[in-house]
Amino acid sequence: MKACLPNFIADRFLLYQLRWLADPELFKIGLWARQTGKDFTCAAEAVFDCAARAKAHWLIIACGERQALESLQKVRDWVAAIDLAGRSFSPMLESGAEMSATEVRFANGSRITALPAKPETVRGYSANVILTEFAFHDDPEAIWRAVFPTVTNELCGGPKKLRIISTPNGQGNMFHDLWLNSKLFSKHRVTIHDAKAAGLPLDLERLRAGLFEAEAWTQEYECEFIDKSCVLLPYELIESCESAEAMETNSPDWLSRLSSMGGELFVGIDFGRKQDLTACWVLQRVGTSSTPSPTGHFITREVLVLERMPTPEQFEILRERVSRARRVCVDYTGAGIGLGDLLAREFGEYRPLSPSDGERARARGTGKVELCPFTAALKQELFPKLRAAFERGQVRIPRSSAIREDLHGIHRITTNNGQFVYRASNSADGHSDRCTALALALRAAESRPPATCASSVGPGYRSGIGRARIC
Repeated sequence: MKACLPNFIADRFLLYQLRWLADPELFKIGLWARQTGKDFTCAAEAVFDCAARAKAHWLIIACGERQALESLQKVRDWVAAIDLAGRSFSPMLESGAEMSATEVRFANGSRITALPAKPETVRGYSANVILTEFAFHDDPEAIWRAVFPTVTNELCGGPKKLRIISTPNGQGNMFHDLWLNSKLFSKHRVTIHDAKAAGLPLDLERLRAGLFEAEAWTQEYECEFIDKSCVLLPYELIESCESAEAMETNSPDWLSRLSSMGGELFVGIDFGRKQDLTACWVLQRVGTSSTPSPTGHFITREVLVLERMPTPEQFEILRERVSRARRVCVDYTGAGIGLGDLLAREFGEYRPLSPSDGERARARGTGKVELCPFTAALKQELFPKLRAAFERGQVRIPRSSAIREDLHGIHRITTNNGQFVYRASNSADGHSDRCTALALALRAAESRPPATCASSVGPGYRSGIGRARIC
């Protein structure tokens, strides 16, 4: 394959990527570790095919909208690379390619389309297909039922190609079954050790140390199917709680107004300094004394995101939110320890108390900031309650693609010994920091039951304004 490509192009690939490109089979499946260039290589194959053949069509089907757009960006990068390679690669690209948000169209009539993994959006196409991170799709069986007739229909455009690429995501899902049992596919397995041996510049010890969990390393980098996994919050469940009344952006002054008019505010903070985002989720309790849930219902008033900002600057911004809240939960892990100490020093630390605690312990528990070390035990408490709140329709969130994708990124893992663990899918936009902040905000609300009050509902009740509280 390398001999068929100009050096400018061929030198961008490692040996295992060239093997994938040189494999002529119509159906290929790749079990590849994280950071080994799965999307990079599949995007290249689609672009090369579109450049060489008129009216070729490829579909890239990804877990969600954000991942689909990221995959399409790699297509754009390859179009630019081929353009630089010049006429020696493909005269068909002399007039360039037209690019939209979800599609790249070539001068010869070929095109590459990126779509989120929803069966209703996939049906009706007759195209070559790339299923990227297929193990992480919400409903892979439905996607397969939609895609397979597409790639096996030779009446429109001749034989079609199917590419499935993913890291493992537990046992018992369709990707796991296809990899183990299907005889349709040519199979390519690339572990992180294979990629390192082929020349991929990675610091394996740093990667292993940063992942914390040995099981995660075994699965995501060594490509072993070790457990069962499912998405914590499927798209349909997330969308059922989206509301035009919920807010993504807000100001401290407006939050003060809400608080002064009887709107209890609760805050969850997931702190990030360099690699991850800081997310601060502000909830307001709404409802009446007849609300079925003992903690009420909650509407989002702000989802503040801070990126690569020095801790002192973050503290000044966050303290304005904390000062207006009734209770705050802060991720007290790693870099978050310093921020948590600063907030607890100013606003007091809250510690859940038992009836046996003495007066001194009770005095310590009068603050508003709960410091939450993000242990496996805490995750097992936080995330099932988050799921339950969505199922009950107890929380209202903004309509936002970034928030939707973030919430969708948490997976519940059932390990071989029957334990539940929760992991976030890393992306260019952090690792579900907003989802963690929302779970912490709900914990903050639970730790402070509503006061016994009579409520008088005024015209502004649904937004939390216009409700008088008589305590």
